[in-house]
Order: sequence, then structure tokens, then C-alpha cells
Amino acid sequence: PDVIIEAQFDDNDTEHRQDHLQDVLTDDMKKLSLDAGEKGEAKQDDGPKTNDPSLLPDKFLQRTAKVVYILEKKHSRAATGFIKLLADKNSELFKRCAMFSPVDHRVPRVYVSLADCPPDFVTRPEDYSNTLFICRIVDWKEDSNFATGQLAKSLGQAGEIEPETEGILTEYGVDFSDFPPEALECLPQSLPWVISPGEMAKRRDLR
Repeated sequence: PDVIIEAQFDDNDTEHRQDHLQDVLTDDMKKLSLDAGEKGEAKQDDGPKTNDPSLLPDKFLQRTAKVVYILEKKHSRAATGFIKLLADKNSELFKRCAMFSPVDHRVPRVYVSLADCPPDFVTRPEDYSNTLFICRIVDWKEDSNFATGQLAKSLGQAGEIEPETEGILTEYGVDFSDFPPEALECLPQSLPWVISPGEMAKRRDLR
């Protein structure tokens, strides 16, 4: 995936999960020791030292890692999606921001300023429930569940070919603007243009 979202848990919930896992591992280790004893193996069980992960079988270990540095940003930070009002109408954030929900669920939801939204969005949000927008992520604070971004433009109605196509091209950073005059001047100016016999003699015809 282009974007990796780190899950967040409550500290108390995490401690409870660790205690539960510790009990499960202890029971499993005791069962393994009993099974080995039934097979005639001379083995003394002083109780598993589950505080030392190196003593546990690999199947009980969950390998973890942490992102420490971003070498290269592969994603354009642009996404297509829909805007809607925040659920909590009494919050201070409701007066300043709207929620942008990307179509691509690998991209996080984004807070966007109401100033970037259409003027009548707050009074008539249902008019824009099926309108595609382009949003660019500009920041994502460590203490927030949602990123912050800016609305770039309105694409049009969802489900229509042109808005959907423009959204895909923008997300992947494809330049679909018109060719500049300098590029067009390199093309043959006398039309209709045909390949000269001398050029045909040097080429392999793959038509």
C-alpha cells in the first residue's frame, strides 16, 4: 500500500490485551510440556519464562516494526472523494471544517476548511452529496486521527466518465494538460502528412 496507517489503541486496552496474551502463552507452554512428558521425554517443567521472547516458539511471536524515515513519497497526496458536514454540530471544529471522504479507502479521511468548500455547502450539503472533489493532503499531525488538506477543484457528478477519468489521472500525477506550442511545432506542418519512400526503405513495416 502507498499509505500505511498506524492503528491507535487505548493504553488500558493494550495492557489488558498483553495480560491476556501472557496467560494464553503460559497455558500453551504448559500443554506443550505435558505432551512431551507423555511421549516419554525426560523433561523438567519449571514454568515458561514468557518474559523472555527468545524462549517462546516463533508461532507465538508477532513481529512488529516502526517507520523511522520516509525515503521517497510515492503517492501524489491527491485523492478524489466527497465532502460532508461533521457529525458533531456542537463542536468548534464543525464551524471551521468539513470532512473529505476519499473514494480510495487506502487514503485517510481529511479535514478541509469550509472556506475551500462551495459557498452554499453549509446550508445545502445534500446538493453536493454526489459531487466529486479533488483534495490534496498537506499535513497529518501525530495526535490526530484525520489528516488535513485543501480542496483543489470540483470535478463534477460521480459516475460520469470525464470527472472519473480526470480524478484517476490527478491521483496518479499524470500530466494531461494540452501540449505547449513548442511541442506542436516539432510536428509536420504541411498536412496531410505521408511517409516518404526514402524513410519507408529504412524502416520495417509493422502495420
